[in-house]
Amino acid sequence: MRTLKTLFLTAALIPGIATAKDAPKPVVLTVPGFADFLAIDGDTVWATNRFSVEQWSLKGKTLEAPMGRPCGGMSVDYGSLWVADCPEGAVKRIDTRTGKLLAVISTGIANNMEGELNTVTGAGSAWIASEASGKIARIDAATNKVVATIPTASGSWYLTFGLGALWAVSGKQQLLSRIDPATNTVTGTVALGKMPGFLVAGEGAVWVQEQGDGTVAKVDPATMTVTMRIKVGDNLKYGDIDVGDGKVWLRTTDDQEFVVIDAQTGAILSRVGKPVHSGGLRWTPGGAWTSAHDFHLLTWWPKGSETVKP
Repeated sequence: MRTLKTLFLTAALIPGIATAKDAPKPVVLTVPGFADFLAIDGDTVWATNRFSVEQWSLKGKTLEAPMGRPCGGMSVDYGSLWVADCPEGAVKRIDTRTGKLLAVISTGIANNMEGELNTVTGAGSAWIASEASGKIARIDAATNKVVATIPTASGSWYLTFGLGALWAVSGKQQLLSRIDPATNTVTGTVALGKMPGFLVAGEGAVWVQEQGDGTVAKVDPATMTVTMRIKVGDNLKYGDIDVGDGKVWLRTTDDQEFVVIDAQTGAILSRVGKPVHSGGLRWTPGGAWTSAHDFHLLTWWPKGSETVKP
């Protein structure tokens, strides 16, 4: 039997290094509709909306591409935005410079009713969970063709790519799977807590929201073991997660807008903003973007604004 060293860390705050007086201020943009999932594109951000995807800068909307109903997390790579269209059961490839539709790739969408999933990129491909029974479609970015269908645990529709692998979480099976892009096969699994959801690979680990437990699980990508669990709140439903600058950036629904966690120690460095229901989050070296669809907002948090002590 595998032995796990599980460390539960309290949500005690480490004092911020900036004061409210000298910290940079967030920039709040009003976005009509239902701005939700985000993808970084240089100094701009793409957001899914009700019937379109939109590119926004700090000055306002710069591009818009119509869709049936964009759903799930997106990825910017190979000069394109890759986004699922749930009613069409397809991945759409959109030119990030012009907003022009470049390709429609019929894949099927594993979670097309709820739209909680990710289209991710890596190893020359785009990837999406295509069947709820446990199938992931691999799209060749050079040809826009599905070149492989990878069997995995049923209910696997949360994906991320990083640390040399594709990673898939099954909320149904409470399982994280590691998939080798060289062989298109599952090479390892690890059990997770209640209602695992969105995840990200980076800062030396795979980080998974355990939404039902209110924890973030840190998984060693080589040994496929949970090495730490960080207790954040009662639950982590309907949020988002990213990594960067030695930290984990966690969009929450309750208690605050997002949480910043030290990736090495698991200490919660700051709790930022007021609760604004669910939404997306993406980190950049210059700061972080968040969305709050119920309040029709996009917010840019410049680097340093998250360090203000509440």
